[in-house]
Amino acid sequence: MLQLDEKLEAIFGEVVRRNAGETEFHQAVREVLESLGRVVAKRPDFTADALIERICEPERQIIFRVPWVDDRGNVQINRGFRVQFNSALGPYKGGIRFHPSVNVGIIKFLGFEQTFKNALTGMPIGGGKGGSDFNPRGRSNGEIMRFCQSFMTELYRHLGEYTDVPAGDIGVGGREIGYMFGQYKRLTNRFEAGVFTGKGLLYGGSRARTEATGYGNTYFVQAMLATRGRSFEGRKCVVSGSGNVAIYTMEKIREFGGTIVACSDSNGYIVDEKGIDLDLVKEIKEVRRARISEYHRLKGTGTHYIEKGSIWDVACEVAMPSATQNEISGRDARELVKNGVVAVGEGANMPSTPEAVRVFREAGVLFAPGKAANAGGVATSALEMQQNASRDSWTFEQTETRLATIMRGIHDTCAATAEEYGAPGDYVLGANIAGFVRVAESMRALGVI
Repeated sequence: MLQLDEKLEAIFGEVVRRNAGETEFHQAVREVLESLGRVVAKRPDFTADALIERICEPERQIIFRVPWVDDRGNVQINRGFRVQFNSALGPYKGGIRFHPSVNVGIIKFLGFEQTFKNALTGMPIGGGKGGSDFNPRGRSNGEIMRFCQSFMTELYRHLGEYTDVPAGDIGVGGREIGYMFGQYKRLTNRFEAGVFTGKGLLYGGSRARTEATGYGNTYFVQAMLATRGRSFEGRKCVVSGSGNVAIYTMEKIREFGGTIVACSDSNGYIVDEKGIDLDLVKEIKEVRRARISEYHRLKGTGTHYIEKGSIWDVACEVAMPSATQNEISGRDARELVKNGVVAVGEGANMPSTPEAVRVFREAGVLFAPGKAANAGGVATSALEMQQNASRDSWTFEQTETRLATIMRGIHDTCAATAEEYGAPGDYVLGANIAGFVRVAESMRALGVI
């Protein structure tokens, strides 16, 4: 853990005191503050008017009850959240997560990260995040619809295309967004397409949005590899997860000439040294909604399924953590380094622990932090908002071309910022400082609000 500047240490101490027990939020704030010592030394004006303290405090936190009726007629109660973190650059923008682990601390960490991620895209969007401790696994379509409608019956009053624009996240895909948008439309009596992103193509969605986070992460890592005269071509890659982000990370890696040898879900991981059959993974996860262990049963020879364990024990040159927060420990990072990893691209939000990040940086591994590498999803969401505002619909190729340009721009901004602040090649520092400066400058221009 890096030593903080004295003023920043005091700010962090106050964040911990005011947000007791919210360890993921503490981790996210400290990770940014560790990069800001060079900024406040060069720009002491950023410590005036409690600017950094205001950036660490959400503008609004909404917590509400979500009652719904299951298929047996029993009333169930969940808790809903929306943290509207920062709107200095535009309306709040960030996904909704349905998972039993969701609590206010996790939503705050995600909203804090989202603020800087959105700033890096250069698009006019602020940061927010939402969700519920509802578990969609094993629930019928009817139960999921009723839950989504109840959730939106409270949340709708806090949303709007110029106020707060949610999208999907873990546990929230096209089906859930459809149910929530439908309830929003019913309650408001408006077809306000720009209030949700990740929508179906039939009612205002954007082509390439499904693929955007995974594709964007791969574009970022490709640009990072190019700084050392390398590429994905011929490299062994491991991608954790098998959801939306992981699947389309694998698809783009394959297009770039890499070989994916392992992927996972929360029960375990599959290894296929000849290269993961992506079509089979899509069949298992997107059609059957089954566990990744089915891959071994269906594919058989040449594959291995390991229940639990760590996917990061599999030797690879490029690691793409695309499952959830803190999935790569310090021990995992040391194992990856020992096995010859040259680049890590975070498709998930904060998937590497602070110790893991330190191990990668000290070993000289090219490391792409999530707030930069996985910004392609929200960037394409902003493009969806743009299409909705103009009543237009772009082709897949148009949208992907814009996505590729945005991701290379984020890479170049992070690299140039790291160079400017005396840490060439440090994408963590570059991403944190570049995002912070954009948000801080806008906040200062708007006054003390």
